[in-house]
Amino acid sequence: MLGWIVTGFRTTYIHDRDQWPHLTWDSGVLAPQLARIHFARGELMGQLSLMGFSTQANSMLDTLVQDVTRSSRIEGEVLDDAQVRSSVARRLGLPIAGLPEPARHVEGVVAMTLDATQQYQEPLDAERLYRWHRSLFPHGVDDNLQPLQTGRWRETEMEVVNNNMSRRTVHFEAPSPARVHQEMETFLQWFNKEQDLDPVIKAGLAHIHFLTVHPFEDGNGRIARALTDLLLARADGRRERYYSLSRQIEQRRAEYYRVLEATQRSRTTDVTNWLGFYLDCLTAALTAALASLSRARARHLYFSRFADVALEERAHHVLTRMFEPFEGKLNNKKYRGLTGVSDDTVTRDLKYLVDAGMLIQIGRTKGTYYLLNLSGIPSAGLEPYADTLYWFGEADSSTRPEKS
Repeated sequence: MLGWIVTGFRTTYIHDRDQWPHLTWDSGVLAPQLARIHFARGELMGQLSLMGFSTQANSMLDTLVQDVTRSSRIEGEVLDDAQVRSSVARRLGLPIAGLPEPARHVEGVVAMTLDATQQYQEPLDAERLYRWHRSLFPHGVDDNLQPLQTGRWRETEMEVVNNNMSRRTVHFEAPSPARVHQEMETFLQWFNKEQDLDPVIKAGLAHIHFLTVHPFEDGNGRIARALTDLLLARADGRRERYYSLSRQIEQRRAEYYRVLEATQRSRTTDVTNWLGFYLDCLTAALTAALASLSRARARHLYFSRFADVALEERAHHVLTRMFEPFEGKLNNKKYRGLTGVSDDTVTRDLKYLVDAGMLIQIGRTKGTYYLLNLSGIPSAGLEPYADTLYWFGEADSSTRPEKS
């Protein structure tokens, strides 16, 4: 309980402070992170300008699928990736052949995510948030199949508690229902107002502000992350999303909840620590997006170079898979595991790919492995996998390294 303020039997929270909802932060502490983020955003836009429409569309599809599935996983809900991909692709006008029909609740989560990012210029009001909430819970029940009031502000007290039945711990208590309407009026006015405020910072502030008010009975976390994506889309000035903040938060889920709790239990309205965590996740999201785009560009250039090589579907699958780095190296055993073919077919396929120049063979003995021949293709973002998956040198056999 160290650092928590208790009045009677109730801990006081950030929304109980006299300064609420006027949040403060240390700009000097956050300045280096912000500088890196703005540089990475510019670099990402530059990378995108070099990509063709197909590469951009596929990258956006992958990002949105990650955003939808990872944001739900943070709350403990696992959505079917293929259904999410089907729903997103259909709404974006991309091919959906072979993809399953999405369930109604999956369609709802996708609808909310796309409305937030595709319609980022539209003002945010209560009715829009109500629509999002109804989309998340189309059957009128929560994730535990309990009846849920949808499409309106909550009318009950709200606590965030753990799931340990032997010892109930309250992590956060939201403002009383009587305060919610006015709290949301204040939030929406601030959200829509033009301000002399870095838009990346505003997105982080909106996240913690909305979660602290906790205006709905359920779904507040997913809606808070959608609001953050909306403001980041405004900051970027484009409807297309190429980096997933929710993916990074999901990877640091325990820390996310710890920082939220510490901030909401703070003695002051200073949210520097929360913003620092959020900016760290955003930096990681941009870094991952840049690496992904580099791989996508290299993949496009690679297959364009070898467009005249007739490939079996299994070989194309393996070569494509190598642009999504995996553990270890491509050897006969790995190829067999990825394709399920016989040893003779593995040997024949790999010899064909080496003779065609698509793979570089390293070694001649039992330890032989193979690298993608990326000579002459930009290597930015791929360097960590040089000499394990990729070969950037000359393709001539006289320059190939021998395995020691």
